[in-house]
Amino acid sequence: MKAVLPLDAAGDLATAGGKGASLARLATAGLPVPAGFVVTTDAYRAFTGAFRDEILQAAAAGDAARVAGLFAGRELPDDLAAAVLAAYAELGDGVPVAVRSSATAEDLPDLSFAGQQDTYLNVRGDTLLDAVRRCWASLWNARAIAYRDRHGVPHADVALAVVVQELVDADAAGVLFTADPVTGARDEAVINAAWGLGESVVGGHVTPDTVVVSRGRVTRSRTGDKAVMTVRTEDGTRDRPVPDELRRAPVLDEREALELAALGTRVEELYGTPMDVEWARRDGAFAILQARPITALGERHEEWNDSLKGDHLWTAGNLGEAIPDVMTPATWSFVRLFIGEAMHASTLPGFDLVGNIGGRFYMNLSIAHSVARAFGLRSAVSALEQVFGKVPAGLDVPLLEASRWELLRRVLPMTVKLRVRVRRNLRGMRAFLAASPELAGDLRARIAAAGSAAELARLEEREITPYLVTASRMLEAAGRQGGAALVLTRDRLRKLAGEPDAEAMLTGVNADGELASLGLLTGLGKVARGEITREEFARRYGHRGPHEFEISMPRPGEDPAWLDAQLAALGDLRQDTETLLERQREAAAAAWDRFARRYPRKVAGMRERVRRWNTMVRDRETARSEVVRAFWMLRAYVLRAGELTGHGDALFFLDREEIAAVLRGDTAPLAEVPVRRATYERYAALPAYPALIAGRFDPVRWAADPGRRADLYDARGGVPPQDTVTGFPGAPGVVEGVARLIGGPEEGDRLQPGEILVTTLTNVGWTPLFPRAAAVVTDMGAPLSHASIVARELGIPAVVGTGNATMRLRDGDRVRVDGERGTVEILT
Repeated sequence: MKAVLPLDAAGDLATAGGKGASLARLATAGLPVPAGFVVTTDAYRAFTGAFRDEILQAAAAGDAARVAGLFAGRELPDDLAAAVLAAYAELGDGVPVAVRSSATAEDLPDLSFAGQQDTYLNVRGDTLLDAVRRCWASLWNARAIAYRDRHGVPHADVALAVVVQELVDADAAGVLFTADPVTGARDEAVINAAWGLGESVVGGHVTPDTVVVSRGRVTRSRTGDKAVMTVRTEDGTRDRPVPDELRRAPVLDEREALELAALGTRVEELYGTPMDVEWARRDGAFAILQARPITALGERHEEWNDSLKGDHLWTAGNLGEAIPDVMTPATWSFVRLFIGEAMHASTLPGFDLVGNIGGRFYMNLSIAHSVARAFGLRSAVSALEQVFGKVPAGLDVPLLEASRWELLRRVLPMTVKLRVRVRRNLRGMRAFLAASPELAGDLRARIAAAGSAAELARLEEREITPYLVTASRMLEAAGRQGGAALVLTRDRLRKLAGEPDAEAMLTGVNADGELASLGLLTGLGKVARGEITREEFARRYGHRGPHEFEISMPRPGEDPAWLDAQLAALGDLRQDTETLLERQREAAAAAWDRFARRYPRKVAGMRERVRRWNTMVRDRETARSEVVRAFWMLRAYVLRAGELTGHGDALFFLDREEIAAVLRGDTAPLAEVPVRRATYERYAALPAYPALIAGRFDPVRWAADPGRRADLYDARGGVPPQDTVTGFPGAPGVVEGVARLIGGPEEGDRLQPGEILVTTLTNVGWTPLFPRAAAVVTDMGAPLSHASIVARELGIPAVVGTGNATMRLRDGDRVRVDGERGTVEILT
């Protein structure tokens, strides 16, 4: 029997356990491994031979405490003790060591067993024997027993070696993953680093620095707030506060990060698989403490995350409400084209106006806030809130890293160009909006009739993409006409008439022409009354729905069952749409009468301002509807491209340039489809992310946090969640009723007539539910958002942009909604 072996001659798994065999392999390959030895599994079996049956019986009964007693009551035999102490003496006089468990079912490619057995640090002298015995006993602690049971590892098959190594008195330590354990990316090494010994990182006691290295350079880094560090003491180790000057200082510089990543590459090449490497640094020199294969790495994924590009404030408000889904790569590429044209004047070179965070659409509010600060426009911040929603009190908006003069230099020329561009596009806007439905229908028919991939490619280049560009420019013109009148008119009217009358006087958008946001609802009523056919409904309104920008998802116009379900639900409405609109017309007339009596000299001017306000809202909503119609046409294009090339829905996982390349016969882009499909499915399985994101955000880790917030993620910490539910007054009125939390319009049948609809956000696809609701409450939204506009037109009390309604309210709560004050009160 060989009770003890030098570390570089420790042998195989059966003799040295997983950790010992791995360290022996690293040492033999010349990697920097601290000196040491292994107390072999033969020694373990010799020690436990007399009571092995008792151990197995206790383990079968799950009695870990009984096993611990069996070990504690026995000393190591003299010959074993002498061999261990002799090997220890060869390391030096009283050298502090780390004593680590090394099981035969450990550090394997499929099962790591990490953390299941025990480790003891800063062990010296005669206490070594007790540490070895306690390591042996830890093979039978409750964690290890349960882990083996869960993974089907027979208890009778395992044994434990013990690794004894010189303790690196580290000034820094951490973990290196040679592949990203979250995304699965094999071309990225992820380093976690903290001050002191590595136990604070491995044990999760500290938020470490994170450094990502790819292709020989540091691509991302984040400095953690490292509150504690594990240090050596006379009797072991202890966690102590990190000195203030080090707490937020980076542990590794770029040279050290690259050196450590290069060590990781050598380890991965040695094992032929991505590895999880524990490391330590002392006086600038790195040591490898252990290495194990990364288990459960799973499929390779891409990382879709623009929040990692810098410290910015991102919002899912406004357009994010219209694009609520995780986007396929095809959709995102068309959305970027749309944004580039529809918000052309809002872009700043070098900064992303919009971003893809975990597949979801976000807008960069730091740009608008930085420009407002540079121009000294406090009113601009109020205008932003009416469009995107409120920024929580106490949240410092991260500003762009650009001087005031640099921002002025960039913005002023763009402002001039915007005026010219909007003026030019307004001249053709109404003609385009009138002709667009027929033009889009004609293009859809020609897409379906395309007989070859080459013919479809020509159609895309010459007519499909130009149509999207034109529709996007018309939306920009519609939204920019009148300057800030959309915001200023509402503010002025509220000051003169008060909230309830102001909101009533602003209704009537639907009077002089159909409001596109109400199109689905009014169209359903027309079908029910026999005024239009089902085919006409599909032609006029079939492009609108809850997922209208995501081109991989079908539209109501493609799904007869959707129309059947909506027509059946009309019988459940509290009141039909025309009744609600008529009631609101009467309320508006009464409000105008009161205004006229109070301000007789202002009524004519205000009526003209409100008329223009209504026209602008209607134009904006109509233009947005035609952009959505263009996206329905894009869906038809990608589907037809899949048919003609034989690649089906795989094309939804390519961007628009790659789809065009496939149509021209280039199949190389298709190699990326499996990874992108896996990435899309990974993100789509997560809950919707927070409405506001400040700083760098990891959607996978956020979703795994049981304490996650749906209203705000701030990488800097800080703003506590609100206990009350307050938001913008969306539409006035006070209602008491049962709160019904609805995750999506597909769950609409859960909303009973007279209940209060509570949800994260609404868009056009939610509109058929509104007449059934006594009131509407949303997490996201603002006075110019969909929920506000539709609720105001229908006279349904609403509170929007609360941030936390779905967090604070429970399904079935009885609540009071005050749409004038913007409050929601829980009654029972």
